[in-house]
Amino acid sequence: VGHCHPDVVKAAHEQNQLLNTNSRYLHDNLVDYAERLSKTLPEKLCIFYFLNSGSEANDLALRLARQYTKHEDVIVLDHAYHGHLTSLIDISPYKFRNLGGQKEWVHVAPVPDTYRGLYREDHEDSVTAYADEVKNIIEHAHTRGRKIAAFFVESLPSVGGQIIPPAGYFQKVAQHVHKAGGVFIADEIQVGFGRVGKHFWAFQLQGEDFTPDIVTMGKPIGNGHPLACVATTKEIAEAFAATGVEYFNTFGGNPVSCAIGLAVLDVIEKEHLQARASEVGNFLLKLLKEQQVKHPIIGDVRGCGLFIGVDLIK
Repeated sequence: VGHCHPDVVKAAHEQNQLLNTNSRYLHDNLVDYAERLSKTLPEKLCIFYFLNSGSEANDLALRLARQYTKHEDVIVLDHAYHGHLTSLIDISPYKFRNLGGQKEWVHVAPVPDTYRGLYREDHEDSVTAYADEVKNIIEHAHTRGRKIAAFFVESLPSVGGQIIPPAGYFQKVAQHVHKAGGVFIADEIQVGFGRVGKHFWAFQLQGEDFTPDIVTMGKPIGNGHPLACVATTKEIAEAFAATGVEYFNTFGGNPVSCAIGLAVLDVIEKEHLQARASEVGNFLLKLLKEQQVKHPIIGDVRGCGLFIGVDLIK
């Protein structure tokens, strides 16, 4: 919402002057903020865990998925990056290929890229073809006695090249993953909070009939303040709580962070920033497409709202 936005600075300053608590103790800010976030999401995503960073959020999402499914394996997209913790380097091909290599419980699916990928714009049904790649991975894993805990994906792959997956891809993948007893995790850390313009969350670009089982948030959520969140369903949260080991995070969901989170949502709403993302994004896309006509090196211009990629080719 802009560096040092006065509303966000004011909210932080006012809360800083009051008693600080951790999330063992309920505080109005924590409850108010969870309520506000819930209004932006599909109804079934109604349980919230607050943390300090996107990496923490993705690590918790992994734990939730494994506890709920009692499975271990994770399917990710090629070139994906999900964070800097050890658990997340393991599911980030962008990182693990230069480090310890691929673990046996990690499976890499091709990016649903209709410009450079396996199945392109001229393919008769790229959605089914890309989803079938995930189905084949699941079937192959089963022959080796492996079980899928989660399909873990950025709603719009960013490190992988600002990719816009074809609509319907998530629905088909979710069918295969659910059938295998796994859950669908949407990483919204870079692409959430109205950045795509048309919707508040990037996974909503896939259609109203799609809801992930877990959504992770970070980066823009606190406008630079360390704040993150995992949203999930009652069923998954209950399975996680059933271990008897409560989830606790000293700074996650503290009153200052929640005051800032509330202020960020206020500003997005008050200043119509979601509509602004569409407006500015469309303007930028139009100018980039004009450049594309002039310069053969520009192979593709794609994007949605302020999530935009320019593909340079030889």
